[in-house]
Amino acid sequence: MVTSNDIDIQGVRVTIHAEHPGVTIASDIARSWLLVPANAPDRFAPPTEAGVDAVILDLEDAVSAPDKPSARQRVADWLAAGGRAGTSSLWVRINDATTTFWADDLAVLAEAPSIAGVMLAKTESGSQVEATADRLPEGTKILALIESAMGLEAVADIGRADGTFRLAFGSGDFRRDTGMSDDPMAMAYPRSRLVVASRAARLPGPIDGPTLTSNETILQRDSALTANMGMTGKLCMRPEQAPAVNKGLSPSAEDIVWARETIELLGANGERVRDGSDLPRLAKAKKFDALAAAFGLS
Repeated sequence: MVTSNDIDIQGVRVTIHAEHPGVTIASDIARSWLLVPANAPDRFAPPTEAGVDAVILDLEDAVSAPDKPSARQRVADWLAAGGRAGTSSLWVRINDATTTFWADDLAVLAEAPSIAGVMLAKTESGSQVEATADRLPEGTKILALIESAMGLEAVADIGRADGTFRLAFGSGDFRRDTGMSDDPMAMAYPRSRLVVASRAARLPGPIDGPTLTSNETILQRDSALTANMGMTGKLCMRPEQAPAVNKGLSPSAEDIVWARETIELLGANGERVRDGSDLPRLAKAKKFDALAAAFGLS
């Protein structure tokens, strides 16, 4: 049996599910976000064993300008044929609002069968999010992808815009725009800005940029960095990256044991709190315990 309940995670009210095979992880807490080129329909549904939390069909950077109309049609046809059934949470990355492709993408998706939402490429203002929301069915969720210095400067406005569901970091394009390196110290500032903006806007934790290699050691290192920065999701380029990302962005076995011992010690409702440090500890423990249930960890 699958159980679900609402809980406050980092100030955000989300629905969690005790995970069993085939159960979709709630988008609020999804860890691995797989980007799939929209002109590669054979890759739209990753293998179940990959454990990908969310799939993003990419109409933007993964598709050249001449191929965008045909890729857009492939996505529409696949959705119309029921291709979404049985997949992970499904999203579509649309082209940025300054291009002619943006309106074409939205015209097709507004008529397509239901998807979880869209990722707006190169978001640089809250008004771009709101204009996107206006062209989609009411309530469609929007992942705002921050990929430039201008986008980062406007991130607070973007986070508060109607329609923004979660922020994401387009780290590669951001480095190209700013000239920054991929050194963790150089990237600490933009990552921190996204985390703070998300928290201030009462959004779920932001999604970090991808690691380009499938080397497990490097993926584990980068996923640990993502978690340490306060980000709760990570873009993936290949399905085989998902297990390491999911592990790195989930409570560890030690976290789960500590959480359950802390809840037992202090009481689920804080009835045995002893001093001012106990309530923050209990809140952290309850967060770990809730995530463990959501991800099916014991």
